[in-house]
Amino acid sequence: MKPRVRFAPSPTGPLHIGGVRTALYNYLFAKQNGGTMLLRIEDTDQTRFVEGAEEYIIEAFQWLGVKFDEGVGIGGNYGPYKQSERKPMYKQYADQLIENGWAYYAFDTPEMLEQKRKEYEAQKKTFQYDLHTRETMVNSLTLSKEEVAEKLANNEPFVIRFKHTPDTEILVNDIIRGEVRINSNTLDDKVLYKSDGMPTYHLANIVDDHLMEITHVIRGEEWLPSAPLHVMLYKAFGWEAPRFAHLPLLLKPDGNGKLSKRDGDRLGFPVFPLQWKDPKSGEISSGYRESGYLPEAVINMLALLGWNPGNDQEVMSMDELIQLFSLEKISKSGAKFDLEKAKWFNHHYLQAIPDENLAEDFKTTLTDKGIDVPMDKIVKVVGLIKERIYFTKDLWEQSHYFFERPTSYDEQVIKKRWKEGTEGHLKQIANILTSVVPFEKSAAHDKVMDYIKGNELNMGQIMNSFRLTLVGAAKGPDLFEIIDILGVDEVICRMNAGIEAIGKMAK
Repeated sequence: MKPRVRFAPSPTGPLHIGGVRTALYNYLFAKQNGGTMLLRIEDTDQTRFVEGAEEYIIEAFQWLGVKFDEGVGIGGNYGPYKQSERKPMYKQYADQLIENGWAYYAFDTPEMLEQKRKEYEAQKKTFQYDLHTRETMVNSLTLSKEEVAEKLANNEPFVIRFKHTPDTEILVNDIIRGEVRINSNTLDDKVLYKSDGMPTYHLANIVDDHLMEITHVIRGEEWLPSAPLHVMLYKAFGWEAPRFAHLPLLLKPDGNGKLSKRDGDRLGFPVFPLQWKDPKSGEISSGYRESGYLPEAVINMLALLGWNPGNDQEVMSMDELIQLFSLEKISKSGAKFDLEKAKWFNHHYLQAIPDENLAEDFKTTLTDKGIDVPMDKIVKVVGLIKERIYFTKDLWEQSHYFFERPTSYDEQVIKKRWKEGTEGHLKQIANILTSVVPFEKSAAHDKVMDYIKGNELNMGQIMNSFRLTLVGAAKGPDLFEIIDILGVDEVICRMNAGIEAIGKMAK
């Protein structure tokens, strides 16, 4: 059977990149094996529903290039794919568990539960509703059939809890972690069906996975403690369980704990794929897209946070990832987020974008600044400096001197490089440049080099002083490439202005 996998987020806010990685691993596994991936929205907890979150999730995956085969916004033969639209069906499965002795009604009020917790706290214990305590609670295991029927007839609030059998060894066979064994005596009787008529995650998740014929459940490590209950639910229904794979956590850059939004805010990097504006507080959280990351870079970076292909290859297209991916090669231990590596991936993918495409984007920036220059000049500038950038937003910072004259000059460079006689030598170099007619950068380079060597000048001192007059700092690509793009007339104007201004500063 070809695999069927799902990504099933809750619409409770923006999508964390840990969730994106989970979806990516599901996608890679499905595509490698000719399978199907669906998007299911798990919105059973209506108290935590956030307006716009569902649309955000869909837009994020569209930007990233992760394409679902079925699901919300797509359709398919196993819908509806939104749990709130499947609400009527869950009660029958909860009732089935009660009829088969795998679940029970619990009528304990919130006040009763709170009182019980306080009693345990007074004894320095932690209360858990389980096979050790359920006989002391108000439920269909302790009440008579008549009492239960009366409470139900009177519409008294209730929940339905799973009934663990005593001293049962539960085996979770995980593709990544191997066999995980848990004794039922340690587990609580989780709520499966709530008093508001909605199922909890545990019941809805199992029912939907079965009805949607999910073959592999690939999800985050935080769900591993729930796996024993899920295994038992499959047993209780008499269904074949899917195969499980619990992914390692994404960790803070220092490795101490799970990566959170606060870490991103503190260290200055996004933890969400797209920018998110909280509909209640108005708080804006940064996103990879708006921060200038390319979707290919984000995908490549996330794929390697917890998995590697078994060789030294780091740069991989989506097609290559699909070909090389393996659940068995996923690490059991958490993966530390590395901001510099994320930037490195973005730098790499930027280099593959044609200069003309980058120039089109950059032209918008220049227009916003009131700068109107021919497109061929912009293309030349982009081609010259793009290897120096990590994001397209860096283009202006790295190239502004091609479009505007310096208004200041680096004092540290002046102090280090501007010596007595520098002014005279630069005027001689200006004369050399005007003598190369028609101008050709290699010929100009050779003549300037001959002058420097012939006068036994310090190459670094003269060339950095020269660069200072054109750029305002000791930075930028090859100086003669700059001269070629600026043109000799502009270069001479800048040299004259720079010599005058720096001469005053150096006194």
